[in-house]
Amino acid sequence: MTTTLTKMMGRSIPRREDQRLITGQGRYTDDIAPRNAVHACFLRSIHAHARIVSIDVSAALQAPGVLTVLTADDYAADGHGPIKHLPNPADAIDTSHPAFEPRPGHPVIEPLQPPLATGVVRYVGEAVVMVVGATAAAARDALELIDVTYEPLDAVTQSRDAILPGAPQLFAEAHGNLAFDLDYGDAEGTEAAIAAADVVLSHEFVNQRVIAAHMEPRAAFARYDAANGVYEITAGGQGVVRHRAAAAGALGVPLARVRYVTPDVGGGFGARNNIHVEPILCAWAARRLGQTVRWAADRSEGFTTDYHGRDIVVRATMALSHDGLIQAMRYDDLGNVGAYTVSFASLQNIVRVATGPYHVPHGHVRVRAVLTNTTPTAPYRGAGRPEIVHAFERLLDMAAEKLKIDRVALRERNLIRPHMFPYHSPLGLIYDCGDFVGNMQRVIARADWAGFPARRAVSEGNGLLRGIAVANYLETPVGAPRERVSVTVEPDGNVVIVSGTQSNGQGHETTFAQVVADLLEVPFHKIVLRTGDTDFVESGGGSHSNRSMRLVGTLLVEICETLRARARELGVSGVVAAAELLAKREETFSATADISRRIPAFPTGSAVCELEVDPRTGAIAIARYTSVDDAGRVINPMIVDGQTHGGIAQGIGQALFEHLAYDPDSGQPVVSFMSYAAPRAFQVPAYDLELTEDRTSGNPLGIKGGGEAGVTPSPAVIVNALCDALKPYGVEDLEMPVTTEKVWRSIQQRIVA
Repeated sequence: MTTTLTKMMGRSIPRREDQRLITGQGRYTDDIAPRNAVHACFLRSIHAHARIVSIDVSAALQAPGVLTVLTADDYAADGHGPIKHLPNPADAIDTSHPAFEPRPGHPVIEPLQPPLATGVVRYVGEAVVMVVGATAAAARDALELIDVTYEPLDAVTQSRDAILPGAPQLFAEAHGNLAFDLDYGDAEGTEAAIAAADVVLSHEFVNQRVIAAHMEPRAAFARYDAANGVYEITAGGQGVVRHRAAAAGALGVPLARVRYVTPDVGGGFGARNNIHVEPILCAWAARRLGQTVRWAADRSEGFTTDYHGRDIVVRATMALSHDGLIQAMRYDDLGNVGAYTVSFASLQNIVRVATGPYHVPHGHVRVRAVLTNTTPTAPYRGAGRPEIVHAFERLLDMAAEKLKIDRVALRERNLIRPHMFPYHSPLGLIYDCGDFVGNMQRVIARADWAGFPARRAVSEGNGLLRGIAVANYLETPVGAPRERVSVTVEPDGNVVIVSGTQSNGQGHETTFAQVVADLLEVPFHKIVLRTGDTDFVESGGGSHSNRSMRLVGTLLVEICETLRARARELGVSGVVAAAELLAKREETFSATADISRRIPAFPTGSAVCELEVDPRTGAIAIARYTSVDDAGRVINPMIVDGQTHGGIAQGIGQALFEHLAYDPDSGQPVVSFMSYAAPRAFQVPAYDLELTEDRTSGNPLGIKGGGEAGVTPSPAVIVNALCDALKPYGVEDLEMPVTTEKVWRSIQQRIVA
């Protein structure tokens, strides 16, 4: 087996799924919805916070082409309930964490989300009434005939405002609008270290709210099999098992009475980890009407109803000795979870990665989940890691300036060294490996850091400002700890993998096949992946948090060893021969394995960004972006590079362009791409990437994960480079997104001063 293990693994093989996806043969939800299905549309709240006084649907019911008009009262009358999102599905709040200390008087509150607003609307865009028509146009027209009387209530959209005394309260049981208020780490030791430090820096960093902006808008269709009492729901998502459980819970039926199907998915990024209300409502309406019901969001609907990302305020304090050694880190983090608690994962990840790849003797984190009159938030690519890396790396640059120590040297003297492994972080994690210093040295060399002064001089000669920065990162991917995989070898030589995770762009059809091709010594093209249907997917956690290859790879190693051992018992050479022999006995040659535990890993790396600023206009151009990333063993470098490309682009978006803002008085959000800027192709540079493998011993393939490498350091390193460029104007920090206008105004203010 030694000679075949690298035959496919480690090769940059083009993704086998791309041929159909780029030639119009993809199977996306709205493309495959039955043509004879009827259409659902939703009347959504125009208020951020209001009491529903009355709803009159009589005129809408009489409109041409309308089949039914449904409200929360109808939903409740049919015995259905709210969505139990389980925001803490995989110990997102880990009370067994060695650094955990409960804050007295602050229990964890998880307000449940009603599919249709019940009594009160709590954010603009919340579904209030459902209309089903013979056509989408008929349903949309009927929305205009519905008369809803609201009693507006005071609203609050910012987490910092929501926790103030006298702020509007969303739920009586959530005092101070807090879903939780938790402490992790050594508070006493941290405060003592800060008090004794030579230099203490504190700053507040705002990670603004962003949207996932999927290529494929959300859609769903559903039918009800009256003969068997089974709901069949088809909708894009990041894993059918969790969505099925949530749908069954809301509909009040056993799991066996819900079949959930997810075909091709045009982007997830975390926003599709959790179920949205529309698939559940389509299923309910399908049962009432006896017809298949379909729905598809337009872009404005997506802006207000897709779960949003980020919206976390990080208040960070760094204490250092006079020679630049970090003594302690303290955080006070506010996470805006929106109107309902969909997920706490991002806020817990902030705790896990609080000290990153640096040696920090003392650490303490207070983290609060704040309810506001906004669309619920969910994990967004990186889920807490980019937020905390941004704060840490920004403080390091500020500390270097204050201490008059070179930025690279300051980082190097604080990075964890190989002899310190296994390294115990002050927040309770145990790192097993990572060449943190080596990664930074490689990226510095690759980016030609030494040649930067000459390039800066050229820029200055052209009337431009030029800046450069480096940022280091460490991730702590966890994700749902449960997964199930089966592999069947058929007598014709085909190998079928059934997996509980769900691709939404990660290339599972290719990478899973590369692993099995090597482990079973079978042709790559003979391997087929089946996923995304609870008729044959019994268990699995979906694709998020770099978990798929870590968990599925672990199971594939176990399963393939089982199959090879069985072939040896049968006295045949190879698994295909074993399948042929068993077929003659009318037996199936297959094996299944489950996992229900964490498989920790710590991907790491370094990035350098170099950019130019035109001080006359504030225009920013990223000139060079270099990254060295350790994803552990890499199954397909081309796919990992592609994931890194996308992640960097999303980091550029947050750093420079994207912000879903709410009007503080009305609670109205930005609702179109006319006012929400995402990076265009010409604003994204060519990347210079290097993959390095420091394989973890935590799983048999040595996988760490590469899906979030690009996004984790990029906001930090871009803002650091901007502040370096603007240093002649005395700019210490700029709040994201650092738009052209923001840069220009910052320069003008200092010129005037």
